[in-house]
Amino acid sequence: MAGYLIRETFFRPGEIAAKQRTSIPAAVFNGLQLLLKRSQGDCVFVPIRSMQYQAVVDREEVIFVDSHGGYAHQNGEGGRLIRIAWRPAVAQASLSAPIPCEIIHYFKGQEEIQMRLLGEIQPTIRQMLDRQRHGSGPRQSARILPFRRTD
Repeated sequence: MAGYLIRETFFRPGEIAAKQRTSIPAAVFNGLQLLLKRSQGDCVFVPIRSMQYQAVVDREEVIFVDSHGGYAHQNGEGGRLIRIAWRPAVAQASLSAPIPCEIIHYFKGQEEIQMRLLGEIQPTIRQMLDRQRHGSGPRQSARILPFRRTD
């Protein structure tokens, strides 16, 4: 499994609402950072199967895309549309303190989805960390492009 590259393209639409400031649990942030550190690529794809969403974790943010919808084409390139992004604070006060985070919504009505993502991602992180101990996976890379809405 190791040795090959999985590369996906994602489009970032314009922000719908003002950025929301909140915090995410330290366990979620620490788990995401550990997944990223152990990865062979510049990001980690985290499938949240219970919601049919995928998180893409890199050093600056976590983006969320709907696995079943939101595919777009622009300038001959196809990719999925980012629905929500988390931008955690860079510095961490302690390993157990919640992490200040900016939440960005790219579509209307995502508040309930955001709350579900926060609850559903933690078991997925634990499962992926357990699997990583038993072997490495493919290198993963994400390309994020701006997207101009035509509606």
